[in-house]
Amino acid sequence: MSKLKRQPLFLRISWLFLLITGAGILIFGILVSLFPRIAGPYDLGLVRAIGVATIGMGFFGCAITITSFRKKESWAWLTLWYYPIFWIVHLVGGLPPGNDHIHQVIFIVISLLGLLLPFRQFFPRKTVEGIDKA
Repeated sequence: MSKLKRQPLFLRISWLFLLITGAGILIFGILVSLFPRIAGPYDLGLVRAIGVATIGMGFFGCAITITSFRKKESWAWLTLWYYPIFWIVHLVGGLPPGNDHIHQVIFIVISLLGLLLPFRQFFPRKTVEGIDKA
């Protein structure tokens, strides 16, 4: 718990946003796998397969967020850009889930905030030693 208190506020907020995004994808995958008819009148086997793949995507996104992203590993920051890309493609392509699209906009916003807020934590400004700024 003391590590959480030592993290900068922007980093804490950002990984929580990304964890919420990953959990949303994971929950959607579980629901589609268990109840494929909620996705619409499609081939149920195909929908279940997409649901299982989505479970994996959500699970690994959460795992990357909880471990490497919180440790400020730049590869994790770069990898998690698939969240906003995933949701933007769903929004622009009119893809499921649902027809209301508000959840897609919310996930786009929170995943972008989760990635942009801690930018300097992952990529600090480089300083040149021995040069006076005065």
